[in-house]
Amino acid sequence: MKARSLAVAGLVVAMAVTLPLAAHVIKVGGPVLLPMHIPIFLAGLLLSPGLAVLVGVLSPIVSFLLTGMPPLSPPMLPLMVVELATYALALSLLTRHGITNIWVSLPVTMVLGRVSLGLAAAVIGPLFNFHVNPVIYVYGAFIQGLPGLALQLISIPLVAAYLKRAHVVGAEQQS
Repeated sequence: MKARSLAVAGLVVAMAVTLPLAAHVIKVGGPVLLPMHIPIFLAGLLLSPGLAVLVGVLSPIVSFLLTGMPPLSPPMLPLMVVELATYALALSLLTRHGITNIWVSLPVTMVLGRVSLGLAAAVIGPLFNFHVNPVIYVYGAFIQGLPGLALQLISIPLVAAYLKRAHVVGAEQQS
């Protein structure tokens, strides 16, 4: 593993901890703006699939250990670990081995992440006495997170275009 990739992973985890704090300072909660998702999508663009998944798993755990968010009960933390790891893996794999067009790969990744959230709610939720209909749970999360989804659909393609012009994404994806 290259030192540069590890440094990028560390910076992305730091962003994933600090962006939600900024969202809470302006009194907009994480479920609305989805601030932790943006760095995870960046991890998917910049890092190998394995390292991107590690970032997706570690980011909510580090955030919980430092800030208490996302909460352990209701089981937001384990559900987010699954969802964010899925986002990171899917985007990393798609952009390296499949769909390189961000306008296609990002929405596909978003759908896969939300499907994994529903599956995690169905499987992990009952372990925490959190019994929800996974379809309704994901629908509610989708509706509540529409502002964040819009922000992601605007910001991530812009960042991806910049990284591509700066030859950052192409160089990382070859390794």
